[in-house]
Amino acid sequence: MADRIAKIERKTRETDITVELNLDGTGSFDVECDIQFLKHMVETFARYSNIDIRMRATGDNDHHLIEDVAISIGKAFAKAFDDSPIERMATATVVMDDAMVMTSLDIVDRPYCETDIPDPLYQHFMRSFAMSAGITLHILQFRGFDEHHIIEASFKSMGKALCAALVKRDTELSTKDKVKVN
Repeated sequence: MADRIAKIERKTRETDITVELNLDGTGSFDVECDIQFLKHMVETFARYSNIDIRMRATGDNDHHLIEDVAISIGKAFAKAFDDSPIERMATATVVMDDAMVMTSLDIVDRPYCETDIPDPLYQHFMRSFAMSAGITLHILQFRGFDEHHIIEASFKSMGKALCAALVKRDTELSTKDKVKVN
């Protein structure tokens, strides 16, 4: 089986981003980013998903950088993903102080995203990631009042769910088998 590794470079007038992913990693990270909170969230995502991430990201403002980082990570995820059978669907719940957040996802080429994240920029991050990665992503907030804790618990629960969904299987987990497009 081939390594599930990818590198994406995204350069626009607004951002300059390089992302390298290893889906079969150990959660190591090397992240440089103009937004320190986004850097922290990408590192948290790497740790909880066991996906190795190396990223360099600069941009002209928070909205552009957050969106383009999400797109870049999503595209790298899709590129690194191979056709080997995996668990595909997973759910993970994380508590962090006042916050309790659950993520359910399906790694299937039907991108969709619903999230209860209270910050529109990080709602947009999750939506941009899901659309670029081609996954179905639902993030529910059960409790919480501190936005930092809610957002961080969202990245942690998404990471844990992806870690579980990426586990390789011997057989395809679908009644349709593999979809073939001509």
